[in-house]
Amino acid sequence: MTRTREKGPWSVERRLEFIDFKLFWEGRVNRSDLVDYFGVSVPQASADLAQYQELAPANAVYDKNRKTYVAGEKFKPVFFAPSADRYLAQLRLIESGLLREEEAWAVRMPAYSIVPILRRHIDASTLRGILVAIRARAALHVRYQSMSRPQPQRRWISPHALGFDGFRWHARAWCHSRERFADFVLARFLDVGETRTSTINPADDIGWQREITLRFAPHPDLKGGKRKAIELDYDMKDGVAAIKTRVCLSYYLERQFGLDAEAPAGKGERQQIVLINREELEAARKAVRDACATGDGLREEY
Repeated sequence: MTRTREKGPWSVERRLEFIDFKLFWEGRVNRSDLVDYFGVSVPQASADLAQYQELAPANAVYDKNRKTYVAGEKFKPVFFAPSADRYLAQLRLIESGLLREEEAWAVRMPAYSIVPILRRHIDASTLRGILVAIRARAALHVRYQSMSRPQPQRRWISPHALGFDGFRWHARAWCHSRERFADFVLARFLDVGETRTSTINPADDIGWQREITLRFAPHPDLKGGKRKAIELDYDMKDGVAAIKTRVCLSYYLERQFGLDAEAPAGKGERQQIVLINREELEAARKAVRDACATGDGLREEY
């Protein structure tokens, strides 16, 4: 499927980056790749490849037998920084239906399969309404189904940001009913209505504004190769992996790894990692609670 040709002064650089990408990840590139993806003419594709060879000598060598350009023996990317995360993200987007194969730069993809997840439906009009309120610094009248009440309730919230806990998107907002900042799961909004002027200042959301670095290490039960494998899994340096997050999101990060207070202690091969700066985390949470006039400013709105 031919894409509409890109516009703007950056389009040539984008095509040169595309050539770099194809040579690095797939080892070859030809004019038809540029024609099919960007919708440029064959002469323009030839000009792009010629310009690439001028700017990155020896990176692309024409193979007469295969009738394509292949990566040279001393190939080094010039126009992009190779990222395994970016490449694998394309596979995830394709699998989830958010990216069509013809839109992906990675065309010669390997066989792959991704464990599916249960998707939470988020209504586009709900998201739009929340975004409008965030940009306008306004209060929004919503109908929301919490876990703490059997029936949905109408309330005013003043959203100021979006958050993702690894599984769910939520709106970070001041709840005018409970007079505290909380997380509202986007899938639980039944409708969003009118807006009004809000005097809530996002800077007062201490749990959101303050950050904490969580430090993880292999479970002490793991020894030898098992410990080394976990260090490689999480790209640990000197046996420690550090992740910075907002204090109000720290509960979700713990939950992802089964390290939250409610989780039962697991054996090494099951739990694999442990949090090694628990005292520092609890001190940060206490500081947030002490700074909040009402509520703790941390837990999600159930």
